[in-house]
Amino acid sequence: MLTAKKIESIKPADVRQEIADRGCRGLYLVVQPSGRKSWAVRYRFQGKPRKLTLDGVVSLAEARKAATGALAELERGHDPAANKFDAEATSRKAALARERDTIESVAAEFLLKHARKKTRESTWRETERIFAKELLPVWRGRTVHDVTRRDVIDLLERIAEDRPIMANRVLAAVRKFFNWTVARDILKFSPCVGVEPPAEPRSRDRWLTDDEIKTLWQACEGEHLPFSPFVKLLLLTGQRRNEVAGMRWSELDVGGREWTLPPPRTKNGERHVVPLSTQVLQIIEAMPRIADSDFVFTVAGDSHIGSFARVKTRLDAMMQPAVPWVFHDLRRTAISGMARLGVNLAVIERVINHTSGTFAGVVGIYQRFDFAADKRIALQRWADHVEGIVKGVSADKVVSLRSRS
Repeated sequence: MLTAKKIESIKPADVRQEIADRGCRGLYLVVQPSGRKSWAVRYRFQGKPRKLTLDGVVSLAEARKAATGALAELERGHDPAANKFDAEATSRKAALARERDTIESVAAEFLLKHARKKTRESTWRETERIFAKELLPVWRGRTVHDVTRRDVIDLLERIAEDRPIMANRVLAAVRKFFNWTVARDILKFSPCVGVEPPAEPRSRDRWLTDDEIKTLWQACEGEHLPFSPFVKLLLLTGQRRNEVAGMRWSELDVGGREWTLPPPRTKNGERHVVPLSTQVLQIIEAMPRIADSDFVFTVAGDSHIGSFARVKTRLDAMMQPAVPWVFHDLRRTAISGMARLGVNLAVIERVINHTSGTFAGVVGIYQRFDFAADKRIALQRWADHVEGIVKGVSADKVVSLRSRS
């Protein structure tokens, strides 16, 4: 009878060996000339000799358990080897179905066959953007069958921490997507059933007052890198949260005082050039650079910063705002601030990369002048205004002090 110690002592020979285990009927230890050891079960089915290789089995105890199970199948009138091949075929079929039903594969089909064909261009473009920016980075590699209601709720709650209205939009897109999979008989039911919108619709009229700007800036001084400069740049540039968070050194032309966002990084898919004010340049140049990383705002270097809700919680604890605010309100603060400073609406829309409003429709097609000089002046005026608020002096005083230095 084989024992673990005896198995360990068996040496390979010039030819393949099969050593019977007298402790379990039909079980054999197979020793290859190379020294590799494996297990097999020999038996007769319908009068014919058969052999079952026990794949993945290593120990004697595992081999005896597997052999006993195989012989029990034989007693029930089933061929263990045939059952093994049936199981392998089922496994291969399941693997093919899994590959076919991945989130990215089904989503691509949904966007092509439903969104593009049955919704307006602006709608399907927004749906594609939501999938690319909000859904696929979180669920990529999973199948539609794996996504649960809890997964949908977790996704929405994470987004709603800072972007409640966007969370509602994501739910609308995801609900439509899963309803489509049900209609196509890919799923039996949608994981969005019973999921409520995470936020009540609200008007987009929140911006920070001058006192709040000063309080926020002071709170940032108590925040550690790289989050403090990140928040300051949100306020000074008026660009979107993920655009600033994902800023790359390769996008910056410090000498030319410009930050160029490539099409894949903008909401409307168009190249966007942001002039850099003196204050923004000073913040960027003071940032430590992690070797081999292209991200400006990063902790470990392999990705840009996240955990925005945690940063917001710390800032709120220091600011104690009377009215709740979100990071997107800093964009509105910059927009309203430039408007108060007399900046033309067309220039503001170019600063924030809007293609609606002044540049919608035919005007957007023929008006290709990008207001580069006007944008630079507008952002510098806004930065001087913010610095004046923080220091308690006028913007003219800020300009005067800078010209002397």
